[in-house]
Amino acid sequence: MSVNCRNIVNLSQSTHMDAIEKQHIIDQLQELRLVPVVSLPSVEAALKLAELLVRCRLPVIEITYRTACAVEAMTQINKKFPELLLLAETVLTPDQVDSAIKAGAKAIVSPGFTPLLASYCRDKGIPFFPGVCTPSEVQMAHEAGFRSLKFFPAEHGGGVKTVAMFKTIYQDVKFMPTGGIKQDNLMSYLEHENILCCGGTWLCPEELMIAGQWTEIETRLNEAVQLLEQ
Repeated sequence: MSVNCRNIVNLSQSTHMDAIEKQHIIDQLQELRLVPVVSLPSVEAALKLAELLVRCRLPVIEITYRTACAVEAMTQINKKFPELLLLAETVLTPDQVDSAIKAGAKAIVSPGFTPLLASYCRDKGIPFFPGVCTPSEVQMAHEAGFRSLKFFPAEHGGGVKTVAMFKTIYQDVKFMPTGGIKQDNLMSYLEHENILCCGGTWLCPEELMIAGQWTEIETRLNEAVQLLEQ
């Protein structure tokens, strides 16, 4: 049986570059510490929000697949605000992975862990942050090679007590808590060394965007950034 050495070298180089790209994104998330998680009502709202995020010095956005405009919103944000770190959220299927990659997402975030989705993202060479809530789920993701996991739903899953418990068991895993994180409990999560960053839905909820309350959204963003900088 013949072996194509060139293909082996190319595969090795590709795997190495994928690892570098994922580490770069992890480093960005670690530095930012807070990620706005948003369900967008329209592409126009997406672009307005992207402008505010840049202005407020929080250049990251995690767009959920819960609204029909999600893919087009990602596409337009990627074109007009390339400085924003763009994550695709609530990704459940390989088809959504494909559409997110095509739209310019730099990483995939899912509310749960499945071997199928994990393998698909790995094959595509895109960073994947699967969701976990219980020790069994953490262990399955860990066995599959993942060390940066979304903790969801964080508050319903035991909050900071669960975060502390995870640290005693899974010492090489970092978490991205999302679900119930707010201004008044954000720092209680971030003070734990096994927290990569937190996801915040309170910063720019869909209802405020629909109502055009951009001043309130900007206030929330500025207050959060000021809290992080203390």
